[in-house]
Amino acid sequence: MSSNEKRLLTLLGIGGFIMLNLILFMKLSQLRTNVAREQLKAQQEYDLAKMILSQRDQVADQMDWIAEHEPKPQEDQDAQTALQQLVEREATSRGLTIKTQKLLPTDVSPVNYHRAKVEFSVTGNEDALYKWIGRLQVPSEFRAVTFIHLQPNHEDDTKIDAKLTIEQWFVPQSPTT
Repeated sequence: MSSNEKRLLTLLGIGGFIMLNLILFMKLSQLRTNVAREQLKAQQEYDLAKMILSQRDQVADQMDWIAEHEPKPQEDQDAQTALQQLVEREATSRGLTIKTQKLLPTDVSPVNYHRAKVEFSVTGNEDALYKWIGRLQVPSEFRAVTFIHLQPNHEDDTKIDAKLTIEQWFVPQSPTT
């Protein structure tokens, strides 16, 4: 082999070595980019999981409470009748005079709970009226007074006229039960 051939072979070897290093460098840099991207994605998923876990801890007690206190499924009419009877019974037991009572349409929700609603107008002493409202407003029984309008009675200064809307949340009975 002549010296020119040796030089050419050396130059080709050096060129091949440089090309191989460039290709490996590009692959390595692409691999580093992919690893960095995957690491960022994994960190974001970890942060999201941590946030979900902290939120779960915040509502776990509420979920447990609902599981223990959730009412039994019932028909719309049964829930509304039971609510009306309870409100009427509590009003008369406290000495309030019922002027009017009206069944309002049940709110049908596509999710877990429906709401039976009744509207009552009563007259009575202030103390009895407040005790009655306190007895009706019981979140642990899924019942709330959602509207109150109070005004003095025009005929008797010692009495108050009140108009209330009382709602009872209940689990609707499924069509198969």
